Amino acid sequence: MEWSSCSSKTPFQGLLRRKNSQENLDRFIPNRSAMDFDYAHYMLTEGNKKGKEKENPEVTSPSRVAYLKKLAEALNMNRTRILAFKNKPPTPAPKSILSPPPPPPPPPSVSSKPRRCIPQSSERTLDAPDILDDFYLNLLDWGSRNVLSIALGNTVYLWNAADCSTAELVTVDEEDGPVTSVSWAPNGRDLAIGLNNSHVQLWDSHASRMLRTLRGGHQGRVGSLCWNSYTLTTGGIDGRIVNNDVKVRSHIIESYRGHQQEVCGLKWSPSGRQLASGGNDNLIHIWDRSVVSANSPTHWLHRFQEHRAAVKALAWCPFQANLLASGGGGDDHCIKFWNTHTGAYLNSVDTGSQVCALLWNKNERELLSSHGFAHNQLSLWKYPSMVKMAELRGHTSRVLFMAQSPDGSTVASAAGDETLRFWNVFGTPQVSKPLPKAHIEPFAHVNRIR
Repeated sequence: MEWSSCSSKTPFQGLLRRKNSQENLDRFIPNRSAMDFDYAHYMLTEGNKKGKEKENPEVTSPSRVAYLKKLAEALNMNRTRILAFKNKPPTPAPKSILSPPPPPPPPPSVSSKPRRCIPQSSERTLDAPDILDDFYLNLLDWGSRNVLSIALGNTVYLWNAADCSTAELVTVDEEDGPVTSVSWAPNGRDLAIGLNNSHVQLWDSHASRMLRTLRGGHQGRVGSLCWNSYTLTTGGIDGRIVNNDVKVRSHIIESYRGHQQEVCGLKWSPSGRQLASGGNDNLIHIWDRSVVSANSPTHWLHRFQEHRAAVKALAWCPFQANLLASGGGGDDHCIKFWNTHTGAYLNSVDTGSQVCALLWNKNERELLSSHGFAHNQLSLWKYPSMVKMAELRGHTSRVLFMAQSPDGSTVASAAGDETLRFWNVFGTPQVSKPLPKAHIEPFAHVNRIR
């Protein structure tokens, strides 16, 4: 191929000239066949330096070099390449004592709960003379209006937790007494009192007057009582369980037959659908109100026979439906757990002594039990691991009765040593909810009974 000899330059004309022309050697165009790499490298490095030294001889003068060095040091420009991999990063300057302190650690999480301190002694102790040392009775209850009722012999006393005042409600006749059970109605005003003569009295605690007497349900003492709305369930030494509608004249509406000996424990589930009963025959029955009727009084839902002694202590779990805890007497020592929906036997813990009463913590997964010989203590258990968290001692006789304050924080215990003790075992709830407005029905006045 021949190139044109016209005066106009072609695009590659500068590279086709001989090397004696230096004005065109500053361009680098990738035509490898026509390039002299050695000469180009020399001109890009040494050749340009010599040309510049000839044009500006003052650049290399000693005074100029010294000036440029001082200027570079002052401006921190004496580094060859800023991003060179071979150079290490500059050493950080030492911290001044005036430097701001490091930020404080983050505050603890709001969700983390402080460890609760469980008092090892009772915060208050009251005398309870003439209290019956009888395992099968239920002589203590704490109502929704923060009033505690306790039966001492033939007399029922009321202790108001708000002002710590005590009042006598009733003293029954010798032929009717002693009082064998007490239980507050849901309204916290009306109190049921079971008697040794098989009768049950209903009292208005505010007016200090008896509303009515329930007769005909039992043939001996009434040692256990439990409310389900306006229905009062009674358990007697005759083994019978009776549902009484206190708003009607013919109050006996249902009767359950399953125990062969005294019924000493009665508890309705929070839903009001299932009733748990424990007896001196070592049995527990679960009754479903939708199944039992007057035509089938022995048709229980479940029958548990694993305890080896009388079962008085019964407690429905407040945070898990259909979970029931039960405690056995002197020859049993065990706390057992049941699923009342399926009838499953879940767990058993040997406490080492007679189990007299059980209470669940309303705010935490904990269970409190009271015991007899040898330590007469209250034991706090973590559920479901059943690790013992604390033992509360102070009673010198078996702790037969326990009741829980409406807010769930305080537990009252009564024992055969004739003392009533108050324990702040469950602690103050983190969020205090106002108590629901008490409803004075179902039987505030006698003339409402038809």
